[in-house]
Amino acid sequence: MNRLLLIALFALLFVSCDSKKEEKAKKNVELSAHDQKMEWWREARFGMFIHWGLYADPAGEWKGERINGISEWIMARAEIPVKEYEKLAENFNPDKFDAEAWVKLAKYAGMKYIVITSKHHDGFAMFHSKASKYNIVDATPFDRDPLKELAEVCKREGIRLGFYYSQAQDWHEPGGTYWNIEEGKPHWDPDLEREPLMNYINGKAVPQVKEILENYGGLDILWWDTPRGMTEEAANALKAVTDDYPNLITNNRLYRPWPGDFQTPEQHVPPTGLDYDWEVCMTMNTSWGYKWYDENWKSTEELIKMLVDIASKGGNLLLNVGPTATGEFPKASVERLKEMGHWMQQNGKSIYGTSASPFYKLPWGRCTTKKEGGVTNLYLHVFDWPKDGLLKVPGLEANVRDVYLLSNPKQHFAWKFEEGDLHVHAPSVIFNEINTVVVVKIRGEMTVTSNKPHLKEGSVLLPADFADIYNPGYGEHAVLKGSSSNSIIANWVDARTRLEWIFDAEPGKYRVEALVWSAERGGVSVTLGDQKIETEIRDTGEDYELLKLGEIEIMESGEQSISLLPATGNTSDKQLMYLELIKLQQQ
Repeated sequence: MNRLLLIALFALLFVSCDSKKEEKAKKNVELSAHDQKMEWWREARFGMFIHWGLYADPAGEWKGERINGISEWIMARAEIPVKEYEKLAENFNPDKFDAEAWVKLAKYAGMKYIVITSKHHDGFAMFHSKASKYNIVDATPFDRDPLKELAEVCKREGIRLGFYYSQAQDWHEPGGTYWNIEEGKPHWDPDLEREPLMNYINGKAVPQVKEILENYGGLDILWWDTPRGMTEEAANALKAVTDDYPNLITNNRLYRPWPGDFQTPEQHVPPTGLDYDWEVCMTMNTSWGYKWYDENWKSTEELIKMLVDIASKGGNLLLNVGPTATGEFPKASVERLKEMGHWMQQNGKSIYGTSASPFYKLPWGRCTTKKEGGVTNLYLHVFDWPKDGLLKVPGLEANVRDVYLLSNPKQHFAWKFEEGDLHVHAPSVIFNEINTVVVVKIRGEMTVTSNKPHLKEGSVLLPADFADIYNPGYGEHAVLKGSSSNSIIANWVDARTRLEWIFDAEPGKYRVEALVWSAERGGVSVTLGDQKIETEIRDTGEDYELLKLGEIEIMESGEQSISLLPATGNTSDKQLMYLELIKLQQQ
């Protein structure tokens, strides 16, 4: 009896272990399938976002009044009744739309995929839909399906294609949600008789998602947006459709907290890399949809450096264009895309298929990496070319085989290791005014010793270019200006913007000082762990001045984090200060 029991226990243990092995193997297969699905997306690094719809016609203005905010939200911001907004379709005729021109420009700019709005929050479909007559083919004189044309050209040109679909907000439908529904406020149009959300989901959203997945040659991405008022029941109804497309990549906006395949920081670049796939969606000016008076354009230099910054942290950039009501890209967008394309033609290898930088911070720029067999290429993106021609790569230990200019591989540079750093000796001439890419070719393994700030001779110096700037998605953004040791943090006007430095230090008391220039008084909060200092930045006159902010105590040795945030009372339109350095002086 005991022997039989023992055999039974062993059998049970064997089955249990075998089951765990199968579960682990299944998990590995699933992970492998996911990685395989994401492979092209991770390789791409750069895509085009297109926001296009009826809102391109009013272009940010309604009945002679300029409407605040992004133009694709004009129906909500101006509280336009549904029937009145519908009339825009009667004259919407983008006869200058040219799918081939759009795709070829994206391709020249170095973009590997396009994501376009198939239906935004206004509920109007930019494709031919049998689920709703409120679409560009049935409701406008244009009588063409631009997304069908776009899909055909993308396939021919080798550009991946994704559709944006607003699954929750639909201001046109009685069951659709709207921007302040979660606050319990009514829809602005009293004539729109409300219905349950699932009426809209089952009657329009699910059928339309089926249409775009079935009728456009096989989409690569489905880009959900703003799940306001979304329920798990509604999300599951849509997920049941997408589950039939295992290679379809989706983002994290179907239903919170569902993660999707990638995260979507909007209108800001994370200061550090993230532990998951992520894609920054960014406008070239301020609005996503076309807004005729929005001239707040980012420069080509800003856009190239932004792309490089994102790639150096392991992310993708989805850069937006808002076409006009006639179907044309704004001139300023075209100019910037062509200029980015010129840089990408020479330096695209330093973006596509690269991984994040192994370095903590590089005062002269950024770094991307790519492994090919037993060789690793470090792509050094030099924003601020050293005037003395000496480029220092901190803390690198490696078998360096060659150092050369990416745009001209015949241009080799002399190099040597000195004091734990790689010194690249290059001409003092600047090869590219925006970003010169130097390739360091390494054979075998490499190690990098962090150049994180640390206690040295009784103090820790935290320069501006070592700060992580946490800007809000929308609003004014603090920026780093100048180069390396001459950098300052400027345009710090939004009370939500936080600066943070990571450093190593020993236990003890420290005096916290800031080298700043300020034209007026303003409150600032300094935080380290549980310690918080509330202090005031005074007017420093015409010069920079080292101001004492207070004292903190570090209890344990090792990595520390200190942050600065404007005091609660700060207004969002006042420049807090220009900051060059934070100094922690050991007491």
